[in-house]
Amino acid sequence: MYATGHYGMALLVYAPVGYILVQADPFLAFVGGAGVLALATLPDVDMDLPLVPHRGPTHSLLFLALVAGALGAVGYAVGQGSWQPLGEPTRAAVFTAGIGVLGVGSHLLADMLTPAGINLFWPLPADSFTFDIARADNTVANYALLGLGAFATAAVLLVAAPA
Repeated sequence: MYATGHYGMALLVYAPVGYILVQADPFLAFVGGAGVLALATLPDVDMDLPLVPHRGPTHSLLFLALVAGALGAVGYAVGQGSWQPLGEPTRAAVFTAGIGVLGVGSHLLADMLTPAGINLFWPLPADSFTFDIARADNTVANYALLGLGAFATAAVLLVAAPA
């Protein structure tokens, strides 16, 4: 998928989590949504890296785990300070790692919609995981995902926002 499709999938994947967070802590819901959107295109960094094939290492569960682990460590460190906007260290680490899983995971899921798919278990050789629904360059599919994600987000805000 292209960036529009990835942003839509990120919003769609985040919507159920956002629903819970809006009710519990609107600030965390906003931070989480912004984080997931910021990470939605991260795996495509491989297109700017020489010698790294597109939909190779950065489109795998290993990369997802590395990003989640790094963000979890950052969250833990943020939770150590006197100002703890994400909560105590363990809560902050789980929150930031979860944002990493949702952001990168949404990208992987969107790319599995394409015929090319992805090798989730890279570096192990395996067939690509694909649902073979639409080509990555399909404008209708990309904007449909964006529309679905925007609709899900709007629905969450309407239903879950504190009165």
